[in-house]
Amino acid sequence: MFEYFYNEIFRKTIISFGTLFNDISVKQEGSVVKVPLAYGPTQKFLARLEQAPNLSQSVAISLPRMSFEFIGLTYDPARKVTTTQQITVKDPDSGSDTKKAFMPVPYNMQFELAIMCKLNDDALQIVEQILPYFQPQYNLTVQLVEGLKEKRDIPIILENVSMQDDYEGDYTTRRVLLYTMRFTAKTYLFGPITSATKDIVKSVSVRYLAGGSKSTERDITYSVKPRAIKDYSGDIRTELAEDIDIAATEINVEDGTQITVKKYVEIDGEEMYVSKITGNKLTVKRGEDSTTAAAHVRGTPIKGIDYTAREDSDLIEMGDDFGFSGTIT
Repeated sequence: MFEYFYNEIFRKTIISFGTLFNDISVKQEGSVVKVPLAYGPTQKFLARLEQAPNLSQSVAISLPRMSFEFIGLTYDPARKVTTTQQITVKDPDSGSDTKKAFMPVPYNMQFELAIMCKLNDDALQIVEQILPYFQPQYNLTVQLVEGLKEKRDIPIILENVSMQDDYEGDYTTRRVLLYTMRFTAKTYLFGPITSATKDIVKSVSVRYLAGGSKSTERDITYSVKPRAIKDYSGDIRTELAEDIDIAATEINVEDGTQITVKKYVEIDGEEMYVSKITGNKLTVKRGEDSTTAAAHVRGTPIKGIDYTAREDSDLIEMGDDFGFSGTIT
């Protein structure tokens, strides 16, 4: 606990929120002007507006302009999931190792977007370019954790819009028309990303002597490896060409060339062992490794298990059921 990690999720969410408003423009006297956007508190820019040009500041700040800032953070119990559940994926860099992380914790980030204008028409143009996209939320896809390649839809919810017109004052005071929009971003926080490969027993070897006397003793090694009993990698090989009942041992598929004999396949959670292939007809053993034999309908995908090396067996998660493949030497 409390080991160092930093997934940059807050930073990524803040940047993603800001990019939503990065390309807003207004039309002034026939020309289109892009509205500047900066991260920072609204009061900082309002104070800057009141400053007169001097030797170190030759030009006053221009309007219209927008600013946004992250103003609060709250836990969201409504989106909580089982804390012991884990996400396990194959490491995209190594291709063989797997990485894991516990399910993320839901938090709501509050943002405030300020629109500062001199002319009411400019403000209305900006507001009208924003509001139609929030009804009241806009889903933003963000890759929260680079190591897991985990992409999530972050709902950005528009909570309210307020307006303030600072028109009172003498002739030297600049008018500022201020629209303030408050948003809530429903993001997720992940803990440390660790390797799952070292937590799973990949191979067990037992060496023993067989025989009753020294003259007949044999040195035997029995090695077993965990074997996946379901498809983890989404390897759809073909589809059922007909409905099959619970007792069928010969099934017709759309393309038998995509299936390999003496390999396992998965159909809707049922594991089958393919013992023979004749054209598009497979001879199978049903309900392997304690999976339940069931009826399946035409068009159901047939998924290959470990068709590319041990692509599925390497993704077995802790707590999953699995079979064994063994050799004797």
